[in-house]
Amino acid sequence: MKKKKLLSKSIRQFILSFNSALIILMVVSIIVLASRVGITPSNLLGIEPAMAQRISPGDVWQKVYQQLPDLPKENKYISKETGKVAENNTLASRLIRYHIYVKERAPNYRLDWKLTLADYLGANEIMYETNYPGNDTLRQNPLESDRKAIANLTRRQRNTLVQVLTNIFNQNYQNTPTPTSNTTPSPSNSTIPKQPQQGGAQLLR
Repeated sequence: MKKKKLLSKSIRQFILSFNSALIILMVVSIIVLASRVGITPSNLLGIEPAMAQRISPGDVWQKVYQQLPDLPKENKYISKETGKVAENNTLASRLIRYHIYVKERAPNYRLDWKLTLADYLGANEIMYETNYPGNDTLRQNPLESDRKAIANLTRRQRNTLVQVLTNIFNQNYQNTPTPTSNTTPSPSNSTIPKQPQQGGAQLLR
């Protein structure tokens, strides 16, 4: 009888150990599978990750104009789809989309924004009409007009724009002092100043 009881107890312990090992294996497998499809443990627990709390690029351009109301909007283009003026398709929104989606640059570093503005000024990388934001949605490609608008800003105004964009995309932008706006409206019939072919690094100061 004692042998049977000991044997039965051993079997129960083995089953419990096996079940525990099986549960652990299942949990590990779920975590590995979830990580492969982009689900984190915080998602599984219903905890919203910090990245989801960041500002959407689609909302940033409105915040830019709230802080820089004199920044040219350049939003008089006609939509291909509706045939009406696309008022929400602004210079700031196209600048942001170009920076993030076309050039895939970080939105929370000043240097990256300065490189983007240098593109507009013809002092860094070549900009192509075919992949510029608005090319596929507007009847007229806004690239040249946007470049003129950026070129008509002073260096101080461009630096202010860079700081505002950096602050907005930074996680702690609400605690960062915002520089005062010194931008002035850009004349619609203005011409782009001759851009230097060399010495583009001067524009990044």
